[in-house]
Amino acid sequence: MEEKLIAPCGMNCSLCIAYQCWEKDLNRQGLRRKYCPGCVPRGEHCTHMGDRCELLGKGKVRFCFECESFPCKRLKSLDKRYRDKYHMSMIENLRSIQENGMEEFLKSEEEKWRCSTCGDVICCHNGLCMHCDLEVLRQNKKYRWREE
Repeated sequence: MEEKLIAPCGMNCSLCIAYQCWEKDLNRQGLRRKYCPGCVPRGEHCTHMGDRCELLGKGKVRFCFECESFPCKRLKSLDKRYRDKYHMSMIENLRSIQENGMEEFLKSEEEKWRCSTCGDVICCHNGLCMHCDLEVLRQNKKYRWREE
């Protein structure tokens, strides 16, 4: 995992289905999904927050925690949706970076999101490994996390 793939809102873009499909060029393997190289690499600053936050939209802060309004109402709403649906918290990610530094955060993310079968990164949007579980996603393009 790379620092440039951590969006200002705390999203780890390497866990995103659009990034993983782009990285592995899965449309060439018959999966029709949107591609994205990550918020920061494509120059959008933040897909989730950039259009609603002038500081992020203009690239004036690298991370939301640099703002005096952190966490703002928009980020709290986004965080709740991601905690409920996708097993991750952008606010927790940002606090971890703020308190422990980027290097420690990236190490913990690698462990947390590692496929237990092949060691690749699983997707936060569906809990699948794009190496081991691609057939599951081909059969059900709207697949979401298994009930635990």
